[in-house]
Amino acid sequence: MKALVTGATGFVGSHLTRLLSETGYSVRVLYRSERKLGVLAGLAVEAVAGDLDDIALLERACADCDVVFHAAAKADYWRDDDRDALWRVNVDGTRNLLTAAQSARVRRIIFTSSASAVGIRPGREPADESDAFNLPPERFWYAYTKQQAEAVVGEFVTEGLDVVTLNPTVIIGPGDLNAISGSFILETARYQWLTPMSSGGLAVIDVRDVARAHLNAVERGRSGERYVLNCRNISYRDWFTMIAAACAVRPPILSMPDWLLEPTARLIELLRALGISTPMDADQTRLGGAHVYFDGGKARRELFSPEVDIETSLRDTYAWYEGQGAIKRDWLTRLIGLF
Repeated sequence: MKALVTGATGFVGSHLTRLLSETGYSVRVLYRSERKLGVLAGLAVEAVAGDLDDIALLERACADCDVVFHAAAKADYWRDDDRDALWRVNVDGTRNLLTAAQSARVRRIIFTSSASAVGIRPGREPADESDAFNLPPERFWYAYTKQQAEAVVGEFVTEGLDVVTLNPTVIIGPGDLNAISGSFILETARYQWLTPMSSGGLAVIDVRDVARAHLNAVERGRSGERYVLNCRNISYRDWFTMIAAACAVRPPILSMPDWLLEPTARLIELLRALGISTPMDADQTRLGGAHVYFDGGKARRELFSPEVDIETSLRDTYAWYEGQGAIKRDWLTRLIGLF
């Protein structure tokens, strides 16, 4: 089979491209930056330079492909406030890609969405695919763009296009060049027991399981359906304790009370307005007291069962960053480690 992968030099896309190559697919990749093609070194892929705003180029990229994996997205949303760019890539780019795939008569499209496009439930109850997005769009713009991209998918499915949507939770694992979720490891390795924790929790899955779910969705996924990909729901206290163990540092001891989250979020907004970067954005901070948990049962029944446990994933992630020279051991890290 022949496949096109958009976002092939990204975190999910690179793992997916490698898996497709290893399982006998003929792979064509769409890329924007030639300097990032190194992540695909050694793979026999056809590389096409281009962007999601060029429908004619996308049609040529989709030509003769049996399946298209649309993994391209702007995901490092907390590092800047360019909402237009988020919309242009995540929503308009998805529409352009589906238009091209439809014109090229691609048999099936696997769309990489996000669990952030799924609604969250109160307390510690895990949400599932039936929960509609319920966060304020103006505060959670990235999640809103992914939800709107899913709405675009719905339009094409109504017209007869075969699209399966996957909604990964927080993705961890080796190869996260842009430190999207890898920032958890990098910050904990540096600040160790001083890393602040909040009272909530998150859902997490290894990138290699996400890639495998994409592959299985080609034959097992149902058109028009969405599938939450999740391995484990974890409180932040347990999460950071696990990360500290993977980094071989003392676990964090500082807990941020819930009442402090909103003032902290406002301070972050002020700092960003002044042009000062912060490791987290205000929206992430506001969710710090929520248990953003998800039920991945539907995907487990129909697509795959996660194989990489989170402890292993964290150790592999730390080892990969250490091999890349990304683990900082400056005077601050050494000083913290003395206490």
